Amino acid sequence: MVEETDGPALEPGRTPQPFDPNELNSARVYDYLLGGKDSREVDRDMGDEMLSRAPEIKTLAWFTRSFMLKAVEMAAEAGIHQFIDLGSGIPSSPNVHEVARGIDPSARVVYVDYDPVVHAHCDALLAKPRGVSALLGDVRRPQEVLDQLKNHTQIDFSEPVAITLISVLHYVMDEEGPADIVAAFRDQLAPGSYLAISHGSLDSSPEILEVLAGTKGSSAQVTFRSTAQTEAFLDGFELLEPGVVPVQQWLRPDLPETRMVMLGAIGRKP
Repeated sequence: MVEETDGPALEPGRTPQPFDPNELNSARVYDYLLGGKDSREVDRDMGDEMLSRAPEIKTLAWFTRSFMLKAVEMAAEAGIHQFIDLGSGIPSSPNVHEVARGIDPSARVVYVDYDPVVHAHCDALLAKPRGVSALLGDVRRPQEVLDQLKNHTQIDFSEPVAITLISVLHYVMDEEGPADIVAAFRDQLAPGSYLAISHGSLDSSPEILEVLAGTKGSSAQVTFRSTAQTEAFLDGFELLEPGVVPVQQWLRPDLPETRMVMLGAIGRKP
């Protein structure tokens, strides 16, 4: 008998196996592209292969991370003092709590990831300050994550919260209900809350899409989507300017275009 869950059945092989040295992991590949040290050989091999065919991916990784930090800064400057980083990945400084607390020292931050190794890194490196915590949770099980947030953290959903979903939703297959996942969190948010997402775009060059298409049978499979599909994830939010655009357009006007297009968007719940 299959136990009922709060979401669709998850495809086998779509959850990281932390003690399998041959298991490719998207969070560790991303950490490698950012210059981190917490990757394995299989992750570095994938990163090197990607860079050999699309060297600008490393620059784009930094653009994407800078977009996330800008979103956190915008939310904190708007008076939000609660932050949830869904699909947080391996810690890299500056991180959400550092940016948020640079503006509001009392800001509360929760990092959520489904990878036990990522969670261990977050727990060890980030969860020491009071008001900063890490949860092991899969965004594809939104109700389970929400229950943890409500029962085991200091997040108060009656007040505005800023949620970051950075380079996460393109790892959620269509049959896993990405729009339903976003809606589950949106429906719990108080007016004035922020949601920031980044998502791989179908407008990317075909050769880049091939490089980043992922590996069958691993947790690194991806589904790129159109600008319209990405904007639809922010239904129920007021889009902030400049809207759903390549992430570098949120940063500075002089940054170069990249063959890989990573869309960024920030919404405010009315």
